[in-house]
Amino acid sequence: MAHSDLFSVEGRVALVTGASSGLGRHAANVLANAGAKVVGVARRAEALEDWANSVGDAAAAVAGDIAELSGLPELAQQIRSPFGNPDILVHAAGLNPRRPAEEVTPEIWSATLAVNLSAPFFLSQAFVPPMRAKGWGRIVNFASLQSFRAFPDGLPYGASKGGVAQMTRAMAEAWSGDGVNANAIAPGFFETELTEAVFADPVRAARNAAQTCIGRNGAHDDLDGPLLFLCSDASRYVTGQIMMLDGGFTAK
Repeated sequence: MAHSDLFSVEGRVALVTGASSGLGRHAANVLANAGAKVVGVARRAEALEDWANSVGDAAAAVAGDIAELSGLPELAQQIRSPFGNPDILVHAAGLNPRRPAEEVTPEIWSATLAVNLSAPFFLSQAFVPPMRAKGWGRIVNFASLQSFRAFPDGLPYGASKGGVAQMTRAMAEAWSGDGVNANAIAPGFFETELTEAVFADPVRAARNAAQTCIGRNGAHDDLDGPLLFLCSDASRYVTGQIMMLDGGFTAK
């Protein structure tokens, strides 16, 4: 294979959850711009349709709530409909309720784990069989700094993201022997809806930037290279890994 083809996703079908905003929307755009057909999933139908319209024929919008685990089989059928079974799964949807530990209710706990941990597993489980039949597939989970470090008001989120790290390794053990590689990207501080509270405080945002080795917080296009690497043949011997996309935050 020519080096120029290593990072190609041309002709692939990708599923991206959380495609209506933030890093999920950016990931969906990157894959579509690189030649993949992309099915975006999110709860907010209007914002999702806006994304799909901005991309054009390479995009399809499927509005749905991945936290409703009982509805995932039907959602999977809707995801298959536009372009067929996906070859690439990018689980970018996330929920971070930001509550003190004493204020975490069973409902908050369950909702956070459903979106961040359970849905990525059960959606992957639904699409792995056709990937295995073809001998090729890519799963990209979204881990976090909180997969490895504790942050204030982040107990359910941190627990779910710690689970994502281990789930990624377990997915690799279960499926990579059949060509389905599973890895995770763990973003540092990027300005998205999930981090509005962080970036609303300039002092806090600057402190986070100073904690990195590079000296700044993340820009959305910092995701592009790592994402295409993990979604393409370039990562054929990489599986079960968590890539820290944090400017060296966790190195200091």
